[in-house]
Amino acid sequence: MNQNSKNKDNIMILNGNGQLTAIPDITILRLGVVTTGDNVTIAQQENARISQDVIQSIQQLGVEDIKTFQYVIDRLYDYENGTRIDRGYSIRNIFEIRITDMNLVGTVIDTAVNSGANAVDFINFEVSALDYIYQQALNLAVRNAYQKAQSISASLGTRINPVPKSIIEDSTAPIPYSSMFTAREDLFATPIEPGDKQITASVTVEFIYD
Repeated sequence: MNQNSKNKDNIMILNGNGQLTAIPDITILRLGVVTTGDNVTIAQQENARISQDVIQSIQQLGVEDIKTFQYVIDRLYDYENGTRIDRGYSIRNIFEIRITDMNLVGTVIDTAVNSGANAVDFINFEVSALDYIYQQALNLAVRNAYQKAQSISASLGTRINPVPKSIIEDSTAPIPYSSMFTAREDLFATPIEPGDKQITASVTVEFIYD
């Protein structure tokens, strides 16, 4: 038997897992103002006035990263006995707010609601160094697989340092965690706790041993 055949036969395939705990340090918040009325111009003007109050109140908290995410004008209808009845217009103006002080999130929401915001689409908790932390979790996963290989090699009386032949990444980088909120009453004066985020990675490693 030649050396290549021997190496082909002496192979172990092992899974490795790694996990790290990350603390979100960025919040992406989308909230805004919805107004309705029979006259679209008046509804728009009312929306603009309230929206400006909301923006100014948030800026007074030191949050400046605010941009328009959605602005939609819809016709409102009801149907009675098969007849469509015009109910006016709906103006929806949603802002995306990026908050880097996690202690301010609840205050920003309460302040916006007090200033007239009546729509909150979602809160997104993110980790700024997510890619880096995931790479570290991958390193732990590879190390975990290698430690398993060393343990098995020792028990078999083979070479103590198995050589990795291939490493396959089984996991994918995590996506930000999202929480959906729609009711004003559910948000007012409610503490926002992002919690910890578990970053996990897994690999399959093929080792050659003697």
